[in-house]
Amino acid sequence: MVAFAMLILALLPLAVGKIPPVTCPIRDPLPILHKYYKSGDLIIAGVISQIYIFTNPITFDKRPSEELFDDHVQFAARWTYLALMELLSTWGRFIPNYKCDARHNPLVVITGPNSDIFLHVEAILHIYKIPQLTYGSASVMDRKTQSVFFHWMFPKEVHQNMGILHLLLYFKWTWIGVILVSLDHEAGERFVQEMIPIFSKNGICFDFIETFPLIAFSSEIAEMETELIKTFKTVMGSTANVLVLHGEIQTMIILRIFLQLPEFEDIPIKAKGTIWIMTAQMDFTSLPFQRNWDINAIHGAISFAIHSVELSGFQKFLQKKNLSSEKEDGFIRLFWQQAFNCSFSNSVVGPKDGNICTGKEKLDSLPGSVFETITTAHSYSIYNSVYSVAYALQDMLFTRFQERAMVHGGRLDLQDQQLRQLHHFLRRVLFNNSAGEQVSFDQNAELVAGFDIINWVTFPNQSFLRVKIGKTDPKAPLDKMFLIFEDTVVWPAMFNQERPLSVCNDNCHSGYSSRKKEGKPFCCYDCLPCPEGKISNKKDMNDCLQCPEGQYPNKDKNLCLPKQISFLSYEDPLGITLATFALFFAFLTSLVLGIFIRHRDTPIVKANNRDLTYTLLLSLLLSFLCALLFIGQPGDTTCLFRQTTFGIIFSVAVSCVLAKTVIVVLAFIATKPGSRMRTWVGNRMAKSIVIACSLIQVSICTLWLATSPPFPDFDMHAINEKIVLECNEGSATMFYCVLGYMGFLAIVSFTVAFLARKLPDSFNEAKFITFSMLVFCCVWLSFVPTYLSTKGKYMVAVEVFSILTSSAGLLGCIFSPKCYIIVLRPELNNKGQLIRRET
Repeated sequence: MVAFAMLILALLPLAVGKIPPVTCPIRDPLPILHKYYKSGDLIIAGVISQIYIFTNPITFDKRPSEELFDDHVQFAARWTYLALMELLSTWGRFIPNYKCDARHNPLVVITGPNSDIFLHVEAILHIYKIPQLTYGSASVMDRKTQSVFFHWMFPKEVHQNMGILHLLLYFKWTWIGVILVSLDHEAGERFVQEMIPIFSKNGICFDFIETFPLIAFSSEIAEMETELIKTFKTVMGSTANVLVLHGEIQTMIILRIFLQLPEFEDIPIKAKGTIWIMTAQMDFTSLPFQRNWDINAIHGAISFAIHSVELSGFQKFLQKKNLSSEKEDGFIRLFWQQAFNCSFSNSVVGPKDGNICTGKEKLDSLPGSVFETITTAHSYSIYNSVYSVAYALQDMLFTRFQERAMVHGGRLDLQDQQLRQLHHFLRRVLFNNSAGEQVSFDQNAELVAGFDIINWVTFPNQSFLRVKIGKTDPKAPLDKMFLIFEDTVVWPAMFNQERPLSVCNDNCHSGYSSRKKEGKPFCCYDCLPCPEGKISNKKDMNDCLQCPEGQYPNKDKNLCLPKQISFLSYEDPLGITLATFALFFAFLTSLVLGIFIRHRDTPIVKANNRDLTYTLLLSLLLSFLCALLFIGQPGDTTCLFRQTTFGIIFSVAVSCVLAKTVIVVLAFIATKPGSRMRTWVGNRMAKSIVIACSLIQVSICTLWLATSPPFPDFDMHAINEKIVLECNEGSATMFYCVLGYMGFLAIVSFTVAFLARKLPDSFNEAKFITFSMLVFCCVWLSFVPTYLSTKGKYMVAVEVFSILTSSAGLLGCIFSPKCYIIVLRPELNNKGQLIRRET
């Protein structure tokens, strides 16, 4: 019994220190033989999407198909879990969740770039509290629990989204389409929910937002094709020339299939010139059957990429890769066959086109569409990930040394509990890599970096260049956070190297304003000419602007010009004409007055009351001269007196006409026997009528000047192109009272003259007065509507014309017959002739 106990004690340490020979058999292993780890003190693992297969949905009615196609197109989650379990069983035996104090577990795992990969990986690694660095964009997760061990080698996605916004605004692309492609549907939904409102707020609207169909099972290929054709018709039928493609690394495969559809399907719509804007999650990837497809469709495309620089020695490192140096890497054999279009002699699949892989093929002979030897953004992220772990370990080791960690055989023996603290040191890592670039994480464990803006330039030999044309740098000053070098951009061939336009409709040019189209996005609008008095001096203005006081729009309504001051001047042809007529009629009136004074003792002059005749002629003379007050630049004096002067003078003239008519009527009434009218007939009566009628007008004018006198004024709005310098009447009521009173006198004179028209001709002027008053009334009745319908200097011209016409009517109708007898027929100007005519 004692011997048995001693045997147990002797074997127990061995039982505790070794992994039992029991293994976990796998009935469906990974079809590609691959060793997932190499022995070392610390293991840094990598899980990267490389295997894509066609498969069928699992219905649980029959055994899943084990058929493996030559072209692998869909990621299999179960292989990810298998690879992780292999990583956690690093003693060469597949024994998941059994460690027995073995210290060969992975220290950290680098994953990417697809969002679904690190979510699958996280489900396993979270159990073991193993830090995970991923160079894909951050997924939606609970940051308090799940993301504790996550570190993103990808900057904040909002910086990329804002970079896309700045790019669109810089090139004035306001009419775009959006295509979402993501295995993680939440990523696309997050982009739509967060960025679409911001884009719209900045004046960018969307013709469509489509989603590329994703294939999960081989039975869904037909459905995927139908959806792709539908999306193709939408995209190519759109008027948007710029399309934002938000996807992941496998999106380029789907995009190339999408652009190749017209070659395979009978689609009436052909591909058009399009500017593709691709997100940094994407990269140029393709399947073997796509290697000979034309890549010209992405010529001129613009993509965002995590900021990177070329690493010294990286190309040589890749060029040294060969089959002999990577014997346990089954993936490189698969890559070798697909890249060089050959097969190994022991391959399950027969030789491709009879080509046998020798293993001596050169990677640098491959075109860029098959294999790139430059430092891509993803390669740069992996490089920085490894160095981040190294610097975090260095920091942790230094801390442990300070805490007197145990050293055995010259190396530091890190306990498992200590290794679990690595993520704390990863969070605060800060270093400069070999390219001199700073690497660090923010408080959310996201990489503090910007994005490069890449222009894709393709060539006929299936090669391409990624030309950096700009960048976004969140650490830069505000005015330098977004930089673009437009001169270096290469556009798609159909745009003839001119900046493409992508707007819903043509811009509204200056002189027009935009009005939103009903039922269309806000950036679709009609262009309407600016109304009178307004301009628009920029494109796509929502509203036209009112010109400032003293300015008016030009013909194109895109510029305000200074208005010229306008008034009826003596330099104006119209002013010259009216002044000439005024002086002519004044001279004519003076001539008539001179004739009457010279022949004052003749019977015809005596018979028509000489004093009234002289007063009437003087009034008409002053009326003609008064018209000159309306011509010339209005001033305080001219504005104050021109209307009142004309009103009083013309009232005197009409009063004289009225007095002459009344005297004639009274004279014939007084000749009747016993008439008392004889006392009323004479100069006294005539003077009384003239003075009384004139005083009423004087009173009206005095009241006008006392209450609201006229004054010079500028009318800015009457005429668009001019500032009208005019006399503001002060009170329109008083102005029309003056005119109304003159009209009243004229009507009374017309009525009296009309009633006296049948009196004997020798003593009677009633017929001529009737006609003159008829002319007067017609002129001033037509004056009112004409005056109100004209503007500026033409209003003044209408009034001057009315003054001259009515005054000339009185002069001509009343005095022309008398002047004819006095000057041309003097033999009729005698008393005998008058008596003969009377009998």
